[in-house]
Amino acid sequence: MSTREVLRFGDVRRLLIANFVLMTGVSLQAAALGLQAFRITGRPADLGWIGLCEFLPAALLVLVTGTVADRFNRKIVALIAISGETTSSIALLLYALTDPTEVWPLFVIAFMYGISRAFLAPATRTMPPMVAPDGGLPKVVAMYSATWTGATILGPVLSGALYAIAPWVAYMVSSSLMLTAALLYTALRFIRPPDPAISGNRPTFRSAIEGLLFIRRTPILLAAISLDLFAVLFGGAVALLPAIADERLGVGELGYGLLRAAPGIGAALMAVFLAFRPMRRRIGRVLLLAVFVFGLSTVVLGLTHSFVLAFAALVILAGADMVSVYVRGSIVPLVTPDEKRGRVIAVENVFIGASNELGAFESGIVAQAFGTPATVIGGGMATILIVGVWWLAFPSLRDVDRLEDLGH
Repeated sequence: MSTREVLRFGDVRRLLIANFVLMTGVSLQAAALGLQAFRITGRPADLGWIGLCEFLPAALLVLVTGTVADRFNRKIVALIAISGETTSSIALLLYALTDPTEVWPLFVIAFMYGISRAFLAPATRTMPPMVAPDGGLPKVVAMYSATWTGATILGPVLSGALYAIAPWVAYMVSSSLMLTAALLYTALRFIRPPDPAISGNRPTFRSAIEGLLFIRRTPILLAAISLDLFAVLFGGAVALLPAIADERLGVGELGYGLLRAAPGIGAALMAVFLAFRPMRRRIGRVLLLAVFVFGLSTVVLGLTHSFVLAFAALVILAGADMVSVYVRGSIVPLVTPDEKRGRVIAVENVFIGASNELGAFESGIVAQAFGTPATVIGGGMATILIVGVWWLAFPSLRDVDRLEDLGH
């Protein structure tokens, strides 16, 4: 099925637009929050503490969030979670109006935001298979990823420009975008809803941990998720961009905004390419090569003092990361039954999505101790080492040829 044929389905279009608007607001807020925290204290460690505050809710609630997504109406769960994210953005707006000199309230708000996002991810990321027409899931996954990465271009660029006016202006726009996304999600309909019988089963501890158990007994799923976990954990250079922009490159708010947008540009270009030219053969080897390129580009980012070279490195590393997102985003729904998807994606969200924040924590703390350049370079080299280990340890992933062979 072609991309044009997939886009003829109205609910596919509605999901893509809603995701784009939501993630634009989220990425705008994230860029502004990191810059504001660094401007208040000048400590890279505070960038790490924000990451940890956003990570902890997903880890602490992993047995709850996936079960909620599998047992209740996923659209309603998503709307409640988006309302929580919007409230967090409004709280940042109000705090910014006080001309803050303390960073700890930002940690509290980041933790509250993390709670909402922990529930949002399993609910929304299970939606592409629920709106995709027969044979159209790989296209929908690629376009869904493209809307996410397109938002990570627009959001940071807007953040840099709006933050230069005033921090509260950036938060005002981010909260408005989140509220708009909630309204868009209300119009979404599913052509393939979950089995109603699932929500009628009595919840048990065994049911709650089923996502973790399913990943453990599915080697290819374990390999793909753990690869991204360690790559993102050690390659969390993007979290240090406020320090890199200020200390290494000497650029202001607009330059920082462009640097934050660079990963979105690289990811979006790759996502568009994959939407029209999806990978067909040697999927596992291409995935491992892409993570290698991700690590190598991270090393370049840590070495350079050039804004242009840093921008290019961020574009390339994000393009490589998008290959990983595409492959993993296709593997999970192909090998996971729908009745387990919410719980599996909740676990994946901790290992992958939330590991961005855990990686930010690791990078911030290490940068405080050893300096930003050493942290970024070391993280990139560790990622390259991880690729070598996974190549030898997980032949089930390395030898994947076609995605079509993975259907359960």
